[in-house]
Amino acid sequence: MPPEVLLPLLFGAAFVAGFVDSIAGGGGLITVPVLMGIGLPPQIALGTNKLQASFGSGSAMLHFVRAGTVKMSDCRLGILWTTVGAVLGVWAVQLLDTFLLKQLIPWLLAAIAIYTLFSPRLGAEDVHARMKSGLFYLLFGLTIGFYDGFFGPGTGSFWTMALMMLLGYSMMRATATTKVMNFTSNFVALIFFLSVGQVRFTEGIVMGVGQFLGARVGSKLVIKRGTAFIRPVFITMVLALVGRLLYQNFK
Repeated sequence: MPPEVLLPLLFGAAFVAGFVDSIAGGGGLITVPVLMGIGLPPQIALGTNKLQASFGSGSAMLHFVRAGTVKMSDCRLGILWTTVGAVLGVWAVQLLDTFLLKQLIPWLLAAIAIYTLFSPRLGAEDVHARMKSGLFYLLFGLTIGFYDGFFGPGTGSFWTMALMMLLGYSMMRATATTKVMNFTSNFVALIFFLSVGQVRFTEGIVMGVGQFLGARVGSKLVIKRGTAFIRPVFITMVLALVGRLLYQNFK
């Protein structure tokens, strides 16, 4: 495919992915198949995806921080433990088989979607936390950070649900905080892929610009419309991710 056709296609796919990902996660559902569809080997597709995803999660994070939806000072422990978890996950994926995770994750995501669907007040507003934030970030920064470095699909959904259920965050605040953690684990994984030369810069940067702009539009809508807007998009993207993972597992 000639560059004058390929690059606009990648830009457009990344814009849509950045828009969706900033609201509910799941942007990789769009970008990874596109990168593999243009003929990139799986490892290079994943490395290039981390480059462009870092633009999107970084854009959404900056917008939420500037709007006051999330405070970086509240996320320091989360950033620390997510970094540690992601480093361990990237290291472990070189040694271990992802088969068990591939089989388990769709069912965990399905449970999240069903619970959210039948809990209409979940995330409507901030409520009393069920766990101290220090312990929460130690446990979930390590585990979800590890998962994102090791496998990845559904990371944003796991963060959003955990923040709502255990720290009592509203869905909008949880979505904003999730972007901080997403950017952290994306950036850690990106450093690894760069170190082993598994990133295509032209495609990654073009898509990164699309991600940045799409995430900016999406994060503005999150702030403007709140939980009533996020909720159906969140459930739809989780179910779409479940469908794709099940298809990959059983095809």
